[in-house]
Amino acid sequence: MRTLVTGGAGFIGSHLCQRLLDNGDEVICLDNFFTGSKANIGHLLGNNRFELIRHDIIEPILLEVDRIYNLACPASPVHYQYNPVKTVKTSVMGTINMLGMAKRVKARILQASTSEVYGDPQVHPQREEYWGNVNPIGIRSCYDEGKRVAETLMMDYHRQNGVDVRIVRIFNTYGPRMALNDGRVVSNFIIQALKGEDITVYGDGSQTRSFCYVEDLVSGLIAMMGRDGFTGPVNLGNPAETTILEFAERIISLTGSGSRIVFKELPADDPKQRQPDITLAGEMLGWRPQIPVEEGLKRTIDYFRGKLN
Repeated sequence: MRTLVTGGAGFIGSHLCQRLLDNGDEVICLDNFFTGSKANIGHLLGNNRFELIRHDIIEPILLEVDRIYNLACPASPVHYQYNPVKTVKTSVMGTINMLGMAKRVKARILQASTSEVYGDPQVHPQREEYWGNVNPIGIRSCYDEGKRVAETLMMDYHRQNGVDVRIVRIFNTYGPRMALNDGRVVSNFIIQALKGEDITVYGDGSQTRSFCYVEDLVSGLIAMMGRDGFTGPVNLGNPAETTILEFAERIISLTGSGSRIVFKELPADDPKQRQPDITLAGEMLGWRPQIPVEEGLKRTIDYFRGKLN
């Protein structure tokens, strides 16, 4: 397969590029390096089946490919709120450009959507048929609503033009190659703990999250792309739910840190609960996470320790 990965120099994208190369694909990595990093894919540049193109998917591009993984979009609040209009453009105009390419060359296309389409959910755990509880005018809306429109576009191109689409809803993912300035809870807590700084918990820490190791997620993405006759959407994440306060305490324990936990005001529209129901992924893809959170965290802590030293 000749496969395009947009956002391929990002945290998840770089792991996906590596796995696709390992599987024998030719891989085109397309990235504008807003949040991606050449360091993430530097070890791949010598592979003659790997090609790197610096490009922003908001602008059209002509490529001949068999499959498209559309991962391009800043995914942490720090980054997607930095330029919210650009974030919306990436999800909407970028997805239109990728769907146009898929239509033209008859490629199968996978959209990396997000658990944020569920907003602050009133259904727990979240199943794919739940339509969500999303604030359309809040500070997170550029990402949440942008991804919801991207899903709409995927299904409309599928129904109207017969484009072969796949939609996955990615829940919190962590692992090596997360950016030091990522701003999400795993990287924040680990870096604060390794530096011996106070660990910042927003609210009272009773809000919950479910964390999936990146290698498990990549397996799910590839399984979904390879599944015939199933558009999704499908949840990909680890259903092992934990409160943020419990998670902070676990990071302190695993790092051996002397950090103390401090509490700050909860940001606007921060979801109170986040846990995927992955029944559908099990039934349709034979997928479920294999790497325990404890093991994944140890690998991630080792990565950040190396980065900080």
